[in-house]
Amino acid sequence: MPHATERILIVKLSAMGDIFHALPAVSALKKRFPNARISWLVKRKWAVLLDGNPNVDEIVPFERKGLASFFDARRALRERRFDLAMDFQGLIQSALLARLTGARQIFGFEPSELREKPAALLYTHCIAAPSAHIVDKCLDLAAATGAPRSNEFSIPAGMPEGTLPDGPFVLCAPLAGWAAKQWPLENYAALARRMKVPLVVNGPPGMPAVSGTHAHISGIPGLIDATRRALAVVGIDSGPLHLAAALGKPGLAIFGPTDPARNGPYGGSIEVLRSASATTSYRRDPLIAASMRAITPDSVFENLCRVISSRNLTPIS
Repeated sequence: MPHATERILIVKLSAMGDIFHALPAVSALKKRFPNARISWLVKRKWAVLLDGNPNVDEIVPFERKGLASFFDARRALRERRFDLAMDFQGLIQSALLARLTGARQIFGFEPSELREKPAALLYTHCIAAPSAHIVDKCLDLAAATGAPRSNEFSIPAGMPEGTLPDGPFVLCAPLAGWAAKQWPLENYAALARRMKVPLVVNGPPGMPAVSGTHAHISGIPGLIDATRRALAVVGIDSGPLHLAAALGKPGLAIFGPTDPARNGPYGGSIEVLRSASATTSYRRDPLIAASMRAITPDSVFENLCRVISSRNLTPIS
């Protein structure tokens, strides 16, 4: 790069899965610029996901509360005198925040990669990302600075919250960012009836009860701890699934409208089950997609048993 790079800002505001997807790219940037100070601009809710990350020197929380929050962010970011800003989010809001740093170089994805294409107008460098998976696309963006590829996911240790079974258990988190990606709650109850180990259902306060399962109500630290302790996971396209993939947990991912080639569990430890009738769509529909309803509890149980057996883990049947 033509200029000295001493201060780098990462812009990836949310949500849980998106934070995990950017971790290897930030690791790569740290390898490329080992003496640079790397700051990460993130929504306060998700800052806990970066606790103790060896590749992040500073967490800069951001909350959008009207126009004034952008003026406050501009002042705070300019005080840090960033040389380089990397927008891994690809939205107008994130691109604007990267621009407000005053950095000489602002890297982001080219318009074909963006949901909000005008964001590209705010970058000094628009980068093609030919890879299929979003983790690899983030690595493509980092590579434009000369960064090497990385497969490092630095995940906090988490901490116990709520109660968990004493022995082996399978973990699931049935909620997603929008309903179309979810699997019906009654299917988890049917799955639990087929298993000889407890099915633990994680969720925030107010999580609906699921008959025959072990409820685990927690925040993010408790979810991380439970995922580390689980025998295996059953997931959907949501943050908890991507957490489990980053930790190398075995399991099964149930996919419907979103494309597993782009948004599936990364790393190979979790297999994907998707209906042949599924069509790809990222519309935030308020109803569970038909392709998710098409996947039966029997099919999930059989495939999960196969995954667990192939790894010589405690059998669940």
